[in-house]
Amino acid sequence: MRLTPTQLRRDLYRILDRVLQTGTPVEIDRDGNLLKIVPVERPCRLDRLVPHPGEILVDPEELVEIDWSSEWKPFI
Repeated sequence: MRLTPTQLRRDLYRILDRVLQTGTPVEIDRDGNLLKIVPVERPCRLDRLVPHPGEILVDPEELVEIDWSSEWKPFI
């Protein structure tokens, strides 16, 4: 995202919060010179995951060993 200093001034706190939440840098164009606001530490993308009700909460190794033979019907 590229902004002018006026746009930055108008929404400074909202823009700073967005940079902190997303880790996406913001560029400010001041008379043809670019400045960049970036977080020192990027947020972990896994922290933004949204829980889904009904999801399977087991060890992935358990899924490998499920016997699906009673459910599987070959094409003939």
